[in-house]
Amino acid sequence: MTEAWGASAHRLLLFVLAVLAGPLRADECEQLPPPSVEIKRIEEGVILNQRYSYRTLTNLGATLTHSSRQILGLTRGNAIVRFSFHAQSLVDRSGRWECFSPQLTLTYGFSPMTVFVASEFPEGSCAYKEIYAHELRHVKVYQAHLQDIEKSLLETLNRRFATGGPWRGPVGRKEAELQQELDGRWVPYVEREIARADAAQALIDTPQEYERVANACNGDIKRRLH
Repeated sequence: MTEAWGASAHRLLLFVLAVLAGPLRADECEQLPPPSVEIKRIEEGVILNQRYSYRTLTNLGATLTHSSRQILGLTRGNAIVRFSFHAQSLVDRSGRWECFSPQLTLTYGFSPMTVFVASEFPEGSCAYKEIYAHELRHVKVYQAHLQDIEKSLLETLNRRFATGGPWRGPVGRKEAELQQELDGRWVPYVEREIARADAAQALIDTPQEYERVANACNGDIKRRLH
């Protein structure tokens, strides 16, 4: 069984300012590097947790998924979506107008990713191996999905933010507009792209798979559930 939750957005803003001697001209703005986008995918090891009984995991799973099944293992991922940017800016003598060139970084993924195996099934046992292998299928789906969407995320963000030269406008206006757009539009967009993995996860948790695992290891798993 799998469940993902959470997202966050934080801002890292560094400015390099240069005050020009007169009104801004196009060629002066072109001294700045063009806007750019970089993507960093979070890649962390899986944390194993065997502190909870299957009854506790079942209660947790019922709260999260509204399922009445007995839950022997659970995969939970804390979804992270974080945009940061640093920017170089050229400001005219009046202090009113600027050229603004942001370099954006999107960091996304799961941190942490935790696999829970019920404490009734000690590590190394046949039951543990069956349950853990099932949960690793969920982990692999998440990891593959994050990798699959990386190219489309970069292409989409490049189309929006890296299509031309520096931005121009009143001093400070572009920074505020950029932050508002990242928080209001692009963090939710990346969250939705990550959540598309849920459909593939549901294909793993079929009634047939639950029955197979429950009857594995010569019935040892099912015997421990009573």
